[in-house]
Amino acid sequence: MMHAILAREAGGPEVLAPAEVERPVPGPGQLLVRVSAVGVNFIDTYKRSGAYKVSYPFTPGSEASGTVEECGDAVTGFSPGDRVATAEGTSCYAGYALIDADKALPVPRGVDDFTAAALPLQGITAHYLINSSFKVEAGHTVLLHAGAGGVGLLLIQLLKAKGARVITTVSTDEKEQLAREAGAEHVLRYDGFAAKVRELTHGTGADVVYDGVGKDTFDGSLAALRIRGTLVLFGAASGPVPPVDPQRLNAGGSLYLTRPTISHFLLTAQERRWRSDELFAAVANGSLKVRIGGRYDLADAARAHEDLEQRRTTGKVILVP
Repeated sequence: MMHAILAREAGGPEVLAPAEVERPVPGPGQLLVRVSAVGVNFIDTYKRSGAYKVSYPFTPGSEASGTVEECGDAVTGFSPGDRVATAEGTSCYAGYALIDADKALPVPRGVDDFTAAALPLQGITAHYLINSSFKVEAGHTVLLHAGAGGVGLLLIQLLKAKGARVITTVSTDEKEQLAREAGAEHVLRYDGFAAKVRELTHGTGADVVYDGVGKDTFDGSLAALRIRGTLVLFGAASGPVPPVDPQRLNAGGSLYLTRPTISHFLLTAQERRWRSDELFAAVANGSLKVRIGGRYDLADAARAHEDLEQRRTTGKVILVP
């Protein structure tokens, strides 16, 4: 048996409750991992609430770090005792989790278990956003929403390493300080941000906008773009964006709009390792800082979800079994 978090029906954070469940057994190609830490992400809240369909009872969690306890048949490249992480697990809000070996990421020396759990999903998201969804180059002006969030703080650092000019939005003075420490040149509040971006770019607009907020910022994000600029809509923290008339992209300046998801940017083992190896190497050498803004006991998963949804957190939220 092991400790786990179960949601027996869709609902608010209160549906998440501790439970005792059977410890899983690894099948062919799987690793049984003793979980050291679990990353808490908005996708977990979407599944818990019923916004994304899942089967109940449901244990959230796709991101975790831990130590390999047992290897299933046909596993190569891993042995018991190896430290691994993943952004593509299932049911990770638990003491043990099954991870497909081909989706396990080796954790190098110099990266602790908490950081290893905090990095994969948001780090890989940041990596594909600026290398694949829109390839950022030196001199580009970038508008990034929610600059003090988990993805936001990583994105600012990675964008600065590429030589981009970073403008970001935040909601409080505390979050502004965090965004500036990460390297953002200009930190705005959400009210009237599109007009302020125009001012900062002498009327031109941003080359790209990274928008993980969604409904509340979408219109302003389009308005902040330069001619032939790109809006990368990668989340919906404020709610989903209503249907969009493509003619708006024409009227805004022949704009580009994309709505990526992480699985489409992890199509091969080579792509997965390219992204994860670059990120873990940057953390290990100190050039990329991962801020863990909230650490909760596994049994307090409901409070962690509530704090995340109410924007009480900065950086990454993790659970510790």
